[in-house]
Amino acid sequence: MELNQELEALTQALSGHGVEENALVTTLGKWDPLEREAFRKKTPNLFIEDKERHFQRWDDHYARLLKHEFVRFKNTVMLWSMHPWERDARLVKEAIKKGKASYGVLVEIACTRSSEELLGARKAYHSLFDHSIEEDVASHIHGIERKLLVALVSAYRYEGPKIKNEHAKSEAKIIYDVIKNAHKKPINEDDEVIRILATRSKPHLKALYNHYKDISGKNLDEDLDDIRFKEAVQCLCTPQIYFCKVLDSALKIDVDKNTKKALGRVIVTRADIDIKEIMADYNNLYGVTLPHKIQEIAKGNYKDFLLNLIARGSN
Repeated sequence: MELNQELEALTQALSGHGVEENALVTTLGKWDPLEREAFRKKTPNLFIEDKERHFQRWDDHYARLLKHEFVRFKNTVMLWSMHPWERDARLVKEAIKKGKASYGVLVEIACTRSSEELLGARKAYHSLFDHSIEEDVASHIHGIERKLLVALVSAYRYEGPKIKNEHAKSEAKIIYDVIKNAHKKPINEDDEVIRILATRSKPHLKALYNHYKDISGKNLDEDLDDIRFKEAVQCLCTPQIYFCKVLDSALKIDVDKNTKKALGRVIVTRADIDIKEIMADYNNLYGVTLPHKIQEIAKGNYKDFLLNLIARGSN
C-alpha cells in the first residue's frame, strides 16, 4: 500500500465512533519518523502546525475526543457485563452529574423500564451511592424540569392490560387544552399533566395518545414544545420509534461525544428486550438496516461488539 493510501486508511481509522485498532497496528506501528511526520502534516484536522517552532502538535480538542473513542469499547463492555439494575443506576448518576444535556437519559430510564426494573435501579442506586435517585434528582436538578423528572423517576405504574377508555379520552382532552393554552400557563407547570404522565399505565397512555390524535389531528409528541415532555411521551407511548431516533442521531458523523455515547447505551440496554423491533422500525424509518449503518460508521472492536449484540438479540 502506498503512503497516501496508508494515510487515508489511518485517518479513517481515527475518524470517530470507535477506533480501528488493526489499522493502527499494521500502519502506524511500522512507520518510521519521516512517515509519521508526513502523517502529521497531511492531517490538519488532527494536528496543528507550529510554524514558529517547526513541529506539528495534536489539536487539543480532537485529542480529547479521540481519548473518548479509545475508551468507548471498554465502557460498552463494562455496561454489558453489569446487572441491569446497576447499569441503570450508574447511567442515572452520570446523567445527573453531566447536567441538562444528559437529562434525556433520566427520562429514557424512567419511562422505558418496567415498574420492577425501575424499582431495581432505585435499589441499586441506594447500594452504590448511599442516596436515593429521587433525592439526587430533586437536589441537583433545578428549574422547570425538576418537577417532571422527580415524578417520573419515582413512578411505580400498574403493569396490567386493563384501561378505562373514557378516562384516557378525558385526559387526552385535558392535555390538549393545556397545550392549547400554553401561552397562559406552560405545560411544565401543570401538575395534572405531570400526574397523568408519571402515574398512568403504559396501555392507558397509549390509548390517550390515540385519542389525542383524534382530537388534535397530530400526535401528542408533535404538539409538545418542551423537550422533556416530548421525550417522556415518546418513551412511554412509542419507545421503539424513540430509540430509532436516538440511534440515528448517534450514528451521524459530526456529533458531540454525549450523542455518540447513546449508540452503545441503547444497543446494550435493548439487546435483550426489543432490539428486533427497533431494527425493523429503523429500517422502515431510514431505508437502511441498523447493522449496515453501524458497519458503515463504527470502527474496530467497538463496531464488532455492537454487531454481535444486535445479532444475538435479533435471533
